[in-house]
Amino acid sequence: MWEQIRANKRNSILLIMLMAAVLGLLGWIIGMSVSPNPIAGVFGLAVALGIWLILALVSFSSGDAIFLAASKAIPVTKDVHPQLFNVVEEMAVAASLPMPKVYIINDPAPNAFATGRNPQNASIAVTAGLLGRLSRDELQGVVGHEMSHILHRDILFVTVAGIMLGAITLLSQVFLRGMFYSSMAGSGRRYSSRGRGQGGGQAVMLLIAIVAAILAPIMAMLLYFALSRNREYLADAGSARLTRYPEGLAGALEKISQNTVPLTVANKVTAPMYIVNPLQKEGMKLADLTSTHPPISERVKILRGMSGASFADYSNAFRKTTKHATPIPSSALKEETLQIRSAARPEPLSAKHQHRNIGEIMQRTAGYRFADCSCGLKIKIPPDFRADQVQCPRCGRVHTIS
Repeated sequence: MWEQIRANKRNSILLIMLMAAVLGLLGWIIGMSVSPNPIAGVFGLAVALGIWLILALVSFSSGDAIFLAASKAIPVTKDVHPQLFNVVEEMAVAASLPMPKVYIINDPAPNAFATGRNPQNASIAVTAGLLGRLSRDELQGVVGHEMSHILHRDILFVTVAGIMLGAITLLSQVFLRGMFYSSMAGSGRRYSSRGRGQGGGQAVMLLIAIVAAILAPIMAMLLYFALSRNREYLADAGSARLTRYPEGLAGALEKISQNTVPLTVANKVTAPMYIVNPLQKEGMKLADLTSTHPPISERVKILRGMSGASFADYSNAFRKTTKHATPIPSSALKEETLQIRSAARPEPLSAKHQHRNIGEIMQRTAGYRFADCSCGLKIKIPPDFRADQVQCPRCGRVHTIS
């Protein structure tokens, strides 16, 4: 996959330059709308490029930390969810990558994402809703997908793109809100004392600035999404190859798509980072045709059409399903035989057990501890409980808290 890694590095630089051009043009137009003096346009351009430079440095140095904080992801230890750590370790070994940091988002909606500057500084975040609903094979499929993003160097691209998109959106919103409040205050009368020609030209420039402020975030977002769609297909193929079990990811995508609760911590900037679009308010339908991700029904059909677990097998299934050219780079389409392994066949969890699992995971992530009493009661100990012992409210047995 060296072609994809090299393309991602090249696209990251190209995207930064394109975002800088959009941001600089927006700054110049806003500056000219404030005053017809060319110095105002240059000042607006300088301010916009200054914002771009600062955020570019921030995105490279700590963009992943910003996304994790915005998503309210909590770093956890192996004690909180041993199975999650075990699966992440397996996928890291399979991909020949360092062990990424593991985070849990205390939200009942199932989803996951990966972020970081490089494989040495990568993180994987999953929601409590995902952990509570998926079987081990399905969880492995999701983690394999996110590990593939790390392996392909997608995480830097998405992190940088998200920060740049946020800068353009922020500048546009500041200008539009400023225009709204200034018009409410009656500041539009400032043009009345000017000459008719100058005032008319300034009004036209102001109209152009308003249109640019509205369209710039949309154009930047479309560019962001267009460059990220194929990455989901590549990560799906990578997951099938790492896990040797395409059905695991296919089953996970189906379960995530059936969710009817939106992910409260997600927004338009962070949405493309997730394995499935988290902003669908009325349920993530299998026929979802949003611009941020390929249709889930198509992704599932491709995975279930694979005769093996190699990139070539995914490529063949992709062509048969979509009738389009494969997104897999030619360097990855080498002859290799990877058999699909058998499933673990766990017992399906009822909705009641899933709900209970999600609640317990969220409590463990929040710092709660648990003590299993011989009478069958599971005692929940809040994080601020400081005593060394706790008494079972049912049978009176005293438990020592480790």
